[in-house]
Amino acid sequence: MNTIELLSQFNLTSNEAAIYHTLLQQGSLNGYQIAKVSGISRSNTYTSLASLVEKGCAYKIEGDSTQYCPLSIDEFCSNRIRSLELAKQELIKQMPIKSEEQQGYITIKGNSHISDKIKNIIDETQERIYLSLTRSKLDLFKQQILSLASKNVKVVLITDEPTTLDNVVTYQSALPIKQVRIISDSTKVLTGDFDESNHSTCLYSEKKNLVDLIKDSIKNEMVLIEMQSYK
Repeated sequence: MNTIELLSQFNLTSNEAAIYHTLLQQGSLNGYQIAKVSGISRSNTYTSLASLVEKGCAYKIEGDSTQYCPLSIDEFCSNRIRSLELAKQELIKQMPIKSEEQQGYITIKGNSHISDKIKNIIDETQERIYLSLTRSKLDLFKQQILSLASKNVKVVLITDEPTTLDNVVTYQSALPIKQVRIISDSTKVLTGDFDESNHSTCLYSEKKNLVDLIKDSIKNEMVLIEMQSYK
């Protein structure tokens, strides 16, 4: 993603993102100067500036010519994330708790969605987690896994290359790992294709029968790896 696309993730329109980017590059400017530098019409510039002030991207500096001073990108993003975190906590309080019967088998498609789900599973793990995935995919979650292991959570990993992580029990598979398999707290499972293509598809569930099936599969593989290591 380019800068404008990234800024749009923080609820800025393309014009607002372009003007904010201009302010970050140029420093404090008035509306006329911003329109001239950015190439956006003056009417759209002033509309966007008013919105940027309201969204906390810039401050107005009153004077002979009103200027606009941008917040640093770090401050703006931190403020936005903090606000969203508060909104998240309030939503959690207000939303009804799902009933056990609502949980079935959920298909998750696309690398980014699968990656997000795996990160959430890791973050939510309380006692133990078993992961089987390629080393290339492991690198996407390495810091989260290390953070979890440092909290005395049991972490067991099966991967396809020599790997050593602090406080993590690691097994190296002699066979290619074609699918990701994750069991968290013996209550959550994610399994399926998670490769470099745009067609990756995984199944997520909290159904005990699938959890037990994948758990047995992982444990059997661990036993096989241990037996082979003694040969």
